[in-house]
Amino acid sequence: MTGWRALLLPHRLLLMALFAGFVIWCALSLRWDWLPDYLPLAVEGLWRTIWILAVTCILGFLLAIPLGLAQAVGPWYLAAPARAFCTIIRGTPLLLQIWLLYYGFGSLFPQFPWIRASELWPYLRQAWPYAVLALTLSYAGYEGEVMRGAFSSVNKGQLEAARAFGMPRRMIFRRVWLPQAIRNVLPTLGGETILQLKATPLVATITVIEIYAVSSRVRADTFIVYEPLLLLALVYMIIAGIIALIFGRIESRVPNRRQG
Repeated sequence: MTGWRALLLPHRLLLMALFAGFVIWCALSLRWDWLPDYLPLAVEGLWRTIWILAVTCILGFLLAIPLGLAQAVGPWYLAAPARAFCTIIRGTPLLLQIWLLYYGFGSLFPQFPWIRASELWPYLRQAWPYAVLALTLSYAGYEGEVMRGAFSSVNKGQLEAARAFGMPRRMIFRRVWLPQAIRNVLPTLGGETILQLKATPLVATITVIEIYAVSSRVRADTFIVYEPLLLLALVYMIIAGIIALIFGRIESRVPNRRQG
């Protein structure tokens, strides 16, 4: 059962009614007089959250492809560093990685005059490049392991058939191996993207103003606790729903060929 019929199931109608009642109660019973004053900052924070999410997921996935390929079929001198990188990233907290980059490398750069004199210094002295780098490496570490399994799951017979037709290795990778590997990881990729969204509030710990940091500022300025958090939860739920919808549409449009 799909489409609107699925939404008309009794339990889903009950859940939607309860949710609508909760929203109406929040709108009528809680304080929202602070919202107009902080709305411009909230819009800016929301844009920065979406921007960080999109950039880190795209760059992280592009890095995950060679990481997964190196682990799946690469020689030991490429497979070992890729495996070590994924193990370290997956075995350490993301907050620790962010702090190591920002308070570690970020505190070392000012000690070198040639770095302070370079054109990169205006960016290196800000917090957002370290946040983007940390989230990108984290996404790449998790997706690199996923891509390793995806590359290994592609039917080897199809690769051998492509070689028999005389296709060069790059063409086989681009037209046969990579598309099927990506098709296999689409459900996992959508889930990891939502997890990446829920990891973005950690960048507020290094002074990056995103949507979570805006809610924290509202609490600090007005001592209003529940309303900013409830609104923040609603924003994250909407973004997560949009991500799930996008990946669901992509999965429905990508042909699902059985590998035999």
